[in-house]
Formats: sequence, structure tokens, C-alpha cells
Amino acid sequence: MDIYEVFVFLRKYRRFMTEKLTPQEEQALQAVFKVGEGNIKLIVEHMKTQLPYTTVASTVKNLERKGYVSARLIGNTYLYKPAISQQEYKKQFMTDVVRNHFDNSYKALINFFVEQKKLSPKELKDIVAMIEGKKK
Repeated sequence: MDIYEVFVFLRKYRRFMTEKLTPQEEQALQAVFKVGEGNIKLIVEHMKTQLPYTTVASTVKNLERKGYVSARLIGNTYLYKPAISQQEYKKQFMTDVVRNHFDNSYKALINFFVEQKKLSPKELKDIVAMIEGKKK
């Protein structure tokens, strides 16, 4: 990777870190993750909520502008693929959720799920076991 490629990567990544997604963009990005690489028609087919082709095309263009997807032209068709990994996206998404809604406390996040009865005692024990397994 030369210095120019590093600069382009950092510029895209900084945008990724600051630009939030709308619910529609989030849904389209999840479809792009499922597809891997594909045209708008394929992305539309993989969305949970069916939206008009033109709406999805506009949404995917926004994702490209924000640095979440990249595009390449094959003939007269654009193919879109994730510009970041799904793991990177999840990490940033969860970091933002914890920072913005749980005072930067993962303990508060877990407590929220326990209070909402979204986490069973067995699941909580499994989480503790995972944490203890990572410490060894």
C-alpha cells in the first residue's frame, strides 16, 4: 500500500467513523453484506423490507458516498460491495450504542438486557463463561 492508498483509506475510515446511517441505509448495508457483491436488483432482493428499485439505488449511492460500500462499473452496470467488513461495522455500531446510550458502560448495556428480560440466567452464565475463557 503506497502513501496515497493509505491516505484514501484513512479518509474513508474517518468518514465511516462520523457519518451515521439512517434505518433505510442500515437495511441496505445489511443486504450488501449478505450479497457480498452485486447490482441493485440483487440488493433489493435481499432486503427485509421491499423498497422501490430507485429508492434502493439512491440509498446505496449514499452508502458509497459515506464510505460504507464501493462500486465498480462492469459494462453498463454498477456492482456494489462492502468497503468495510461486517465485523468492523458491528464493532463501530456497538461502540456508538454503548457510548451514546449507556454512558460508555458495557455493564450498563448488559444490565439493560437483564432488566428487559431479554437475557436469561443461562445466557448470562454463558456470557460469564465466555469472558472467563478469554482471560485464560
